[in-house]
Amino acid sequence: MDLAKLQQSLANPKRAPVESWNPPFCGDIDIRIGTDGRWYYMNSPIGRMPLVKLFASVLKQEDDEYFLVTPAEKVRIKVDDVPFVITEWQFVEHNNVKFIQVTSNIDERYLLSAQHPLLQIDDLPAMQIRDQFLARVHRNVYYQWAELVDTEQNGEAPGYYLTSGGERFFFAER
Repeated sequence: MDLAKLQQSLANPKRAPVESWNPPFCGDIDIRIGTDGRWYYMNSPIGRMPLVKLFASVLKQEDDEYFLVTPAEKVRIKVDDVPFVITEWQFVEHNNVKFIQVTSNIDERYLLSAQHPLLQIDDLPAMQIRDQFLARVHRNVYYQWAELVDTEQNGEAPGYYLTSGGERFFFAER
């Protein structure tokens, strides 16, 4: 089974090669990503999803700071928690193996897998998505997943686990 091909086949938009850009820092801009994944400019929500997706496509993280970059400039923005939120999920099957496929607040899809694992960040679940960014699990998704978990197996830390693609991911403490 080629999990990488399956992940690539998901409808993730083409992104700019921000990892290869190293423009000069041009200062701060009053753009903020809230804990709910909403983007704000000067404390007003950015309501146009195509604009949010454009900004997200040029988002870059360096240490604990976030920047919007182009080949010519780099501006720092604020992120209240993590930049993205997992808002939806569904089961998908590939080669008779069941995976959890998630959708982010900017309509990017990922498979819960070793490539995109579930992590505990500040005692709350988050998923590692593209470019090592984190996406917080929305409360609705969390409660839906809570109905699917099972307890630890031999050698695992005590707690509850989700299974996706035959792999187990720590979900919550007991």
